[in-house]
Amino acid sequence: MTLDDVRAIDREGMADHLRGFPQQMREAAAIGQQARLRRAATSIREIVLTGLGGSAISGDLLRGYLAGELKVPFIVNRHYTLPAFVGPRTLVIVSSYSGNTEETVAAHREALRRGAKVVCISSGGVTSQIARRRNSALLTIPGGLPPRAALGYSFTPLLIALARMGFVRDRSREIEETIRLLEEAGERYARPDPSVNPALSVAQRLAGRIGLFYASCELLEGVATRWRGQVEENGKALAFLHMLPEMNHNEIVGWQVARPPLAGLQVVFLRDRADHARVQRRMDITRDLIRQQTENVLDVWTEGRSRLARMFSLIHLGDWMSLYLAVLHGVDPTPVDAIAHLKSELGRT
Repeated sequence: MTLDDVRAIDREGMADHLRGFPQQMREAAAIGQQARLRRAATSIREIVLTGLGGSAISGDLLRGYLAGELKVPFIVNRHYTLPAFVGPRTLVIVSSYSGNTEETVAAHREALRRGAKVVCISSGGVTSQIARRRNSALLTIPGGLPPRAALGYSFTPLLIALARMGFVRDRSREIEETIRLLEEAGERYARPDPSVNPALSVAQRLAGRIGLFYASCELLEGVATRWRGQVEENGKALAFLHMLPEMNHNEIVGWQVARPPLAGLQVVFLRDRADHARVQRRMDITRDLIRQQTENVLDVWTEGRSRLARMFSLIHLGDWMSLYLAVLHGVDPTPVDAIAHLKSELGRT
């Protein structure tokens, strides 16, 4: 594969978004620092982030990353309605990149009716209009990107906001380490040479196959969700995921029969050196069992020191992998025609 091959398929410039991701995180950190926010941790009983698709993945990542420090429950809501417990002592984070996601707008209005404390993050649209009208905290991020290419904008300001509101400690050092790691890794990932580029190497393993991603239920659960979504939206291919140790109590048995279809799968274990020791042992045993059924099994490990850097090392690798997967499939990674069609049909009713 050559750069000309990539450019010929990637006509709308997804690769440019990936190259700019470290800088996007720098800009996003400044947005989080400049936003008008008040300390609220002592009055909040739970946090609910409501959003869909690329606007919701930031919640999955925050929940996993901060699980060892947050003193209140954190859930991600992907629906028109909110859980019954939401009320005046709930912080509802309304995340809609466009500001017009109908499910998120509906949940936003419900949060206001219930008297919840609301923080919005959006590039504009109805979400921003409501926030300004109700004098809610608003993190305004740049528009014009596919939502899945705006993860730095949707994640980083919220992490800083949670620190400034008193829920967690300051993460400035971890953010800076992460940006430096992404800058270095991005130089490798931008070269379409599988001998030095693990993103392309993994994409070649996934091309023409269904991806099956396994990870620990802690730090990398949101990362596995990101990998699935990127393979589906960018690579235009199906992918599925499961978490350990839960997978060891059900899905592991499903590998026992139906061997011929298994040739169409590519199994990827997303791994971190700080995963629970028993989970790491479970992964090793599970991987060996699966290899009795298929040779298409791969371990991919995090890089970096801090939890944030390690998490985003796999996110960035997976993003580039999905770009190369699209090229291998001969499809432009940016358009999502099926989603556009669905929204068009919904708009008729």
